[in-house]
Amino acid sequence: MKLLLTSGGVTNPTIHAALVSMLGKPVEDANALVVPTAQWGHPMCGPASVRDLVTGGPDSRAFTGLGWASIGVLELTALPTIDPERWRRWVTGADVLLVDGGDATYLAHWMRTSGLADLLPSLPDTVWVGVSAGSMVMTPRIGASFVAWPSAVDDVTLGVVDFSIFPHLDAFPENTLENAERWAAEIGVPTAYAIDEQTAVAVDGGSVRVVSEGRWVQLAP
Repeated sequence: MKLLLTSGGVTNPTIHAALVSMLGKPVEDANALVVPTAQWGHPMCGPASVRDLVTGGPDSRAFTGLGWASIGVLELTALPTIDPERWRRWVTGADVLLVDGGDATYLAHWMRTSGLADLLPSLPDTVWVGVSAGSMVMTPRIGASFVAWPSAVDDVTLGVVDFSIFPHLDAFPENTLENAERWAAEIGVPTAYAIDEQTAVAVDGGSVRVVSEGRWVQLAP
């Protein structure tokens, strides 16, 4: 897949341009599916935040509120009860998957359980746009400090990419560069990025590049 891994969404023209380039068409012509699943694994999320996401509300204007041609909801916890051929048609018919934040280990669990993780390699033209945990789930590890789901056995996620992401740099008191450097040393992945709300990591055809109008730091373990 083509991956646009963000901290806070499509928050500026530079990230928006990267998205349009990946889509090969304007956002207004693209059909999207939004995945709220990660929210259910995080204690700070719930029905109100999911509603904001699905409706493109105030907290989601830079994500689901971008003006997509169409937008539907793909709830991964429901997929095991649905005929796989039915839901796979929904996924293959979408131009973009908008995968929201919450808990990345919970999201990884349901991506594996639902079968979506197995489907991803067959979607070379689909764009995955992640926010926070929706981006971190594609990395090898997220670090213990980002695990909020009580049933998580460790901090391992899908490992689709070979780098990790420390999101929300400077957005919260605990998301400092100093803490990001400690986090990178603890997880020990070859490459890690600390990114703020104005930054994304774009992965397309084996190419990895940072697109940003804000602050980001490449970290070494």
